Amino acid sequence: MRDPRPIAGLALIAAFVAVAVLAPVLAPHSPLASSVAMIDPPSARHWLGTDELGRDVLSRVIYGARTSLVIGFGAACCAMLIGVPVGLMAGFFRGRVDMLAVPLIDLFIALPGLVLALIITVMVGPSLANLVMVLGFVMWPSVARLVRGQTLAVRETLYIEAARAVGGTSAWIIRRHVWPNIRRVVAAQFAIAVSLAIFTSASLSFLGLGIPPPTPDWGGLVRAGFDFLSLNPLMSLGPGAAVTATVMGFYLAGSSVK
Repeated sequence: MRDPRPIAGLALIAAFVAVAVLAPVLAPHSPLASSVAMIDPPSARHWLGTDELGRDVLSRVIYGARTSLVIGFGAACCAMLIGVPVGLMAGFFRGRVDMLAVPLIDLFIALPGLVLALIITVMVGPSLANLVMVLGFVMWPSVARLVRGQTLAVRETLYIEAARAVGGTSAWIIRRHVWPNIRRVVAAQFAIAVSLAIFTSASLSFLGLGIPPPTPDWGGLVRAGFDFLSLNPLMSLGPGAAVTATVMGFYLAGSSVK
């Protein structure tokens, strides 16, 4: 029986990418337009109600998909750009390169990711570009450790010894034999890194260290609605459900790759 997890994950990812791309068409109102209808309950005009400034919550959730996906993909790309080369070199060359890389990787992994991201964000200031770089910097050690482990396993195979015997250079062997055998695992880790970045950025935004207002951001929307749960719980539940569904989509897609 075919595993339904990747199909479900890809369907969720495609849905939220479509929402982000088509946000101007799908959003019933401008995400920044305020009105006198403040903290209105859900209605036919405002399906998720309005926030404390009279802005349509549904429109802000729809536009928030753009912010979250940019952060997720950007941070995952940054993590890959650092982690993949470090892991490949440490696993393939071993020796001094491995002795330098492994303690550095272990040091970063030993630090709580959210706490480290929180500290760095406080130092550099909250912005979209800073958040992408901070999350990429926090996640690269996990990527490097995974790539190193996969490279070590491939390095000891007979076809790598045969490639060396015929005079293949290290760069050629990595490009022709090592990378093709680990790229599926790297692709799976990329999807999981996107989900982790989206979740962590939402957590930072909830703590007030995410994207500065008035830019719509799911974590910030959850925090904004937290003070009005008794009046309109959908102010928090709407963006919270969007975070959950998006993270689940990328996690299902990544964890099911074999």
